[in-house]
Amino acid sequence: MSDHDGQPSNRLRKELPAELPPARLPAADAPSSDTPAGGVPEGDRSAPAGLTGRDRLFAGLWPPRVTRAQLIVALLLFGLGFGLAVQVASNSESDGALRGARQEDLVRILDELDDRTQRLEDEKQGLEKQRDELENSSDQAEEARRQTLEKERQLGILAGTVAAQGPGITVTIEDTKGAVEADMLLDAIQELRAAGAEAIQVNGVRVVAGTYLADSDKSVSVDGNKINAPYRFQVIGKPQDLEPALNIPGGVVQTLEKEQATVTVEQSSKIVVDALRAAERPDYAQSSSQ
Repeated sequence: MSDHDGQPSNRLRKELPAELPPARLPAADAPSSDTPAGGVPEGDRSAPAGLTGRDRLFAGLWPPRVTRAQLIVALLLFGLGFGLAVQVASNSESDGALRGARQEDLVRILDELDDRTQRLEDEKQGLEKQRDELENSSDQAEEARRQTLEKERQLGILAGTVAAQGPGITVTIEDTKGAVEADMLLDAIQELRAAGAEAIQVNGVRVVAGTYLADSDKSVSVDGNKINAPYRFQVIGKPQDLEPALNIPGGVVQTLEKEQATVTVEQSSKIVVDALRAAERPDYAQSSSQ
């Protein structure tokens, strides 16, 4: 044995087997540094091999996992959205006629509203004046009697028990097609009342608070009295308020003209409403004044 073999390091190398190089695994099967003992990466245990990031995102979102709380919130939001949509649609329908109106029509409608406000203010001032006259009159009994007679005359005009005359308009509706119905004439009466009409008669029938209209064999009946075309309205009131009320966009005149009826409105300084209604005594109501 030589001196070189006698050294400790050489003896140890001879006793151990020769070192072998580590076996190389295929690239596709080589585990990564974060692969656990099972061979499947920690973050990909639920995702099949070979999926892209977009596929994994879609797999996580679909099918959706809806909880009961999320379903209740979705129903509440749907109800809120539906209510808002209905509100917007109703506002659009109610404002449709005015949105399509011309500037002069809108100005006239605004003037009519101002006139109605002024009439209510005048009525308020008149009542206050009557109160002051009654309180300050030296002969309060005579003043009260005078005001009572004046009030009776006014109520008689409204109730149709006395004739009336004054400025106003005459409205004539020609209906050659027979298309005018009771509800159209009722709309005209309501529009005239809203514009300040104080007395109305239609074809010789006095219109009062309890008047009703109905269709009757291709004609119209007013309080049970059958009337035929042409329909002639005699109306007492301020002509400058009554005529524009019928001609507003989408109003009475336009509705009747769509039914191929002809509407004529004439202003006059003297309209006579002489059709009378019999005064009716109430069956049950009695005066509470002693």
